[in-house]
Amino acid sequence: MISQTQTALDSPTIAAIQTYIKAQWQTLTRSTTNLLDAAYDEKIEHKDGPWLIYISGQEDLDQVTAHLKQSISAEDMAQISVRTLPLECEAIEGHGLLYLPGDYVVPGGRFNELYGWDSYFILLGLLRDKNYALGKSLVEQLLYEVKHYGTVLNANRTYYLNRSQPPLLSRMVLEWYEHCQDTDWLISTLPQLESYYYYWVVPPHLNQATGLSRYFSVVSGPSPEVLYSERDQQGRSHFDRVKAYYRDHEVTDYDVSLYYDPEADELTDLFYRGDRAMRESGLDPTNRFGPFSVDVIHYAPVCLNVLLHQMEQDLAQIHSILGHSVLARQWCDRADYRKGLIDRYLWSDKTGFYLDYNFRERCHCRYEYATAFYPLWSGVASPEQAQRLVDNLPAFEAAGGFKTSNVVSGNQWDAPFGWAPFQYFVVKGLLRYGYKAEARRLAEKFVSLLVKDFERCGVLLEKYNIETCTGEVSDDIKFGYSTNEVGFGWTNGVFLELLAVLEQE
Repeated sequence: MISQTQTALDSPTIAAIQTYIKAQWQTLTRSTTNLLDAAYDEKIEHKDGPWLIYISGQEDLDQVTAHLKQSISAEDMAQISVRTLPLECEAIEGHGLLYLPGDYVVPGGRFNELYGWDSYFILLGLLRDKNYALGKSLVEQLLYEVKHYGTVLNANRTYYLNRSQPPLLSRMVLEWYEHCQDTDWLISTLPQLESYYYYWVVPPHLNQATGLSRYFSVVSGPSPEVLYSERDQQGRSHFDRVKAYYRDHEVTDYDVSLYYDPEADELTDLFYRGDRAMRESGLDPTNRFGPFSVDVIHYAPVCLNVLLHQMEQDLAQIHSILGHSVLARQWCDRADYRKGLIDRYLWSDKTGFYLDYNFRERCHCRYEYATAFYPLWSGVASPEQAQRLVDNLPAFEAAGGFKTSNVVSGNQWDAPFGWAPFQYFVVKGLLRYGYKAEARRLAEKFVSLLVKDFERCGVLLEKYNIETCTGEVSDDIKFGYSTNEVGFGWTNGVFLELLAVLEQE
């Protein structure tokens, strides 16, 4: 009998997908030479007039403008307006693109800008495809964001200022360093890496009661890109649908009065902070922290703290490479300390899962979620904890790979959907702990799903129904945006990574 692996790897569609991905890197690349393409944004209303480009106050407006005039045609230049970014976000008049000096890769579809955690999986794909120059530039644009805009942004648009995404920049730096072995370059990244680390480990992202970090937003009000673009066939915005849900459903996961005023039929300022924080998590939306995850601000989440543990290990490794033994030891100590906090607050011996911790209620969230398996990827789990997680693997495994959760909520980051990043973290985590058969089985399933769906539609997509093994998902998504975007950056990168896993003996 021919195994699923042989069927997938022997399929001529594999070569077609590889060719497709190579072409997509070029299609998805943005730079100063195609700045007008980068400026285009379907997520916000654009009336007659130029597209707005904002540059950091650390840059010289005249010099940047002169450079752009040399890079693009006079016709394109006439359709953009270059401005210096105001010191206060409230002073921005009209949303626009945040300038980046080098080439970068966007996810695809409506996501026509550089995204924080998408870029990690895109980089993995670029390195697999030996697209080294573009991979290096991608990393450097994120470092530029930290220096000039204060953090790795959710994405480089003004409405994403003051909001990041799951931290993977240190991993990206080391992935590139492993290729280039350029210690001078590695040294140059340290100020930005450490600055980004402290974005996450001081208030308001630090919860001082636990010593763990959380997703948070200092900005209130509805996210402009959501308000304008995420509308249903009746013209209702995502926030209109949320209010209707609160009117018609009893919510027991959290104190709904914090987020919704039934007398005024209005969402509160805290709701919008929670909504923005949920989007900083990259998992937008899910019911993981109750309906629409707005209560995320009261949780120490597994995913964020595991990624910060990985960042501490990465910074230890970087200082070790550079011969900074004392600093390397200090970062190892930080990683060890966080591991202790993760074991104390996030591990549930009763269930064999890592669970998000509600520091307001002083209890675990009972919502079992795919991020429980991140500790395998970062090495946080003990061998015994790893075995407990593997014992729980069947609850998340489906025909097409690994599910986000076991709850069908109408949100795209819940069942029955599967996303490329989760497939990567779980497969790599299982391999790290020696569970090769389980890792290969999940990789086989997801690669086979992508092969099958590529044969259906000829493209790779943002997300998939992991149970029915299709990219036709729009009818099942009730909140947020229901489209399935084409491209797609992280699916491209994870496909190549999992293919490499399956090709190993």
